[in-house]
Amino acid sequence: MMEAILALENGQIFRGKAAGAAGETGGEVVFNTAMTGYQEVLTDPSYSGQIVTMTSAEIGNYGVAREDQESRGLHVAGFIVRDASPMASNWRADGTLRDYLTSHNVVAISDIDTRALTRVLRSSGVMRGVMATGSPDPETLVARARALPQMEGSDLVTGVTCGEAFDWMPPADDPDYVVAPSRKAARVLRVAAYDYGMKWNILRRFTAHGCAVRVYPAGTPAADVLATQPDGVFLSNGPGDPAVLDYAIANAKVLIASGVPVFGICLGHQLLSLAMGASTFKLKFGHRGANHPVKELRTGKIEITSQNHGFAVDPDSLPSHVQVTHLNLYDGTIEGVRHARQPVFCVQYHPEAAPGPHDADYLFSQFLGEMEHRA
Repeated sequence: MMEAILALENGQIFRGKAAGAAGETGGEVVFNTAMTGYQEVLTDPSYSGQIVTMTSAEIGNYGVAREDQESRGLHVAGFIVRDASPMASNWRADGTLRDYLTSHNVVAISDIDTRALTRVLRSSGVMRGVMATGSPDPETLVARARALPQMEGSDLVTGVTCGEAFDWMPPADDPDYVVAPSRKAARVLRVAAYDYGMKWNILRRFTAHGCAVRVYPAGTPAADVLATQPDGVFLSNGPGDPAVLDYAIANAKVLIASGVPVFGICLGHQLLSLAMGASTFKLKFGHRGANHPVKELRTGKIEITSQNHGFAVDPDSLPSHVQVTHLNLYDGTIEGVRHARQPVFCVQYHPEAAPGPHDADYLFSQFLGEMEHRA
């Protein structure tokens, strides 16, 4: 088995085995605490520019399946695991994880101490890294890691958004309705969705709740979207630094002022918060996993949530017309806000649960209520 090396910008070196494609890759090294859902992680556009470390020791056991993809391809810059299963034990599997990574040209490394790596990232913060197969010079890789662009200030949305608007039509055999919606819309509601790197399960959940969705590229002027008279507008997840997305923030301001119900998830939450007058900051090591506790402040209910973000909304920057609705119980950061006067709300986590628990699926029903009330 071919050797592989991971080099961090702080000079630390991790040696292991190649677990995917041969070659070299670089990006921000982060960790994800989910025990399952690695294919959804690999195909989540929000991981663009990042090398993902899975903290669960055994990865790849159930292989990969076409139905579990969250986009048209793999978006991670690289993949790190402790033990990569050489076989796929799952009747749904189309193949093994190793073959999947290799066929999509994703460089991966296994047989390293992912616990030690995670402790480094927790203590020092996520950092840039370069990973290469074969016998590269470690010091050269460290230098290349230090030369990589920082995540702060990076617009990665333009590389993952759709090229043109389209109507979402799930395949006839799409198993999107594994989780029955809490309720369906009384009539078909038309949702206009901004694609900043959207996961397909968000679209599946809208369909399950009785909505028809038209997806728009990230740079589409808000006036053009509103001219179609949608019942509501959705702002999706996506990668990179939200503060540099001037075009998206400007569109969000127009949407908020329009009176049309608006719902945002992850990057969409950050963009709506910025448009409402708040600011964002970069977390030390982010929130990534399917087991993060969040408190809904109105009811006191605790939700176990799926998360993937490296930036957060600054609570001290919130204007008086923005109300905090959800808090992270790990570190107290904001997980949801609502506009006090307009039908606009958003959450930092992923209620569509791919991967992850289904505790927060009610938020789609909440959006239905906003749209039906306005109608």
